[in-house]
Amino acid sequence: MGNINPSYLHIGSTVGAVFMALMVIFIRLKASERPVTIRKIWIPPLGMSTGFAMFVAPQVRFPLWWAAIAFVIGWFIFAYPLIRSTTFEQREGEVYAQRSKSFAFILLGLLLVRTLLHEFINQYVSVPQSGGIFFILAFGMIVHWRLFMYKRYNVLVHSKKTPSTT
Repeated sequence: MGNINPSYLHIGSTVGAVFMALMVIFIRLKASERPVTIRKIWIPPLGMSTGFAMFVAPQVRFPLWWAAIAFVIGWFIFAYPLIRSTTFEQREGEVYAQRSKSFAFILLGLLLVRTLLHEFINQYVSVPQSGGIFFILAFGMIVHWRLFMYKRYNVLVHSKKTPSTT
């Protein structure tokens, strides 16, 4: 009774990833209607960081260099499309994220790449280990993206408006 079929874990993780991607798309589209704050920028990676608790379980653990590679891939490759599609604008003295028509397609594309990589990696590691690897990859991606957002937000908030010449 304690054993779970690995194929069920694989199906569950894929369905969970699709659900999360759709939720992120929905939340991001709604978020463009409200001002951006520092709290809204940093809460997602802080909340996600609780996922590191999964490494308490021995079956999830893997070599540290695997984690470093996954983090670097997330940081440099997977974050790039999100960074390119994220822009801010100032309206009525507040900063808003501009809606990007490509954002939903980028997230779905990242999900497709993640699923294909997952299929490949599952041939060499267990399902819990691949879950841990992809968690670290996603964490690297979101931290880099949010750091970019934070820097861009600060530039907009602290920029002095130049007086217009008439």
